[in-house]
Amino acid sequence: MASTVTVPGICFLVSAPNKPLSLVKSSITISPLSTLPYHVSLKTNTRLCIHLSPKAGSSFSVISSEYTEEPETKVKFQTSLTLPGCSSSLSLLGTGYREKKVFAIIGVKVYAAGLYANQSIFSTLDAWKGHSAADVQNDSSLFNAIFRANLEKSLHIILVRDIDGKTFWDALDEAVSPRLSSPTPVDESALSTFRSIFQGRPLKKGTSIFLTWLDTTKMLVCISPDVNPSSVDATIESSNVTYALFDVFLGGNPVSPSLKASVSKGLAAALK
Repeated sequence: MASTVTVPGICFLVSAPNKPLSLVKSSITISPLSTLPYHVSLKTNTRLCIHLSPKAGSSFSVISSEYTEEPETKVKFQTSLTLPGCSSSLSLLGTGYREKKVFAIIGVKVYAAGLYANQSIFSTLDAWKGHSAADVQNDSSLFNAIFRANLEKSLHIILVRDIDGKTFWDALDEAVSPRLSSPTPVDESALSTFRSIFQGRPLKKGTSIFLTWLDTTKMLVCISPDVNPSSVDATIESSNVTYALFDVFLGGNPVSPSLKASVSKGLAAALK
């Protein structure tokens, strides 16, 4: 039987039907498990607010290794995902957010985003081993290598506010169009397919949008009310469009600089 330890000085918010949240300060019994630092067992429906003094144990943590939180939006991303069309699970490389300017100096956060890739991607990046995060971020050839690698990548977008589909598409198209200077009929058809899945579609806060690159010519689009898509909404088949979308987020002028910076840190850490 696993041993237990009682940790003092924990406060938590307790919710009950038809009653406001109340703050309770008490001790709590914790039992070590093999997969997580500690397992917390509570009889009631609670949200934990942990405040530990140094004497209570500096290594204590209740953050699951299965999730990473994007710091600006507080959106949680799974550290690995299994998506339609992918041969294996994908691992999280970094997170960021997209902000829309509503006035000259005021911005509104629209969504959080996380980039995932097949773990085998690192075996194609030996030339960048030992490079700093700053070097990685400024090296367009590394991100081009990631795009060209015949391994699945996926961008997971989670909306942090309600938005209609047309507005979402218009903002994305505004970034994609300049990257397609002379679109071919194939490109136009791919864009039309992409556009059609957003027209007249309300997108609620918490909606997930997945852009999954299977290779350089094919990308799957999934829209789901949660983080577990069950089907594919559209297949985009155009090497120019798929690259333009990748460049929107990870090129030289990304729409989410925080995402690219975070991914660069993740890559540098993995390539030490």
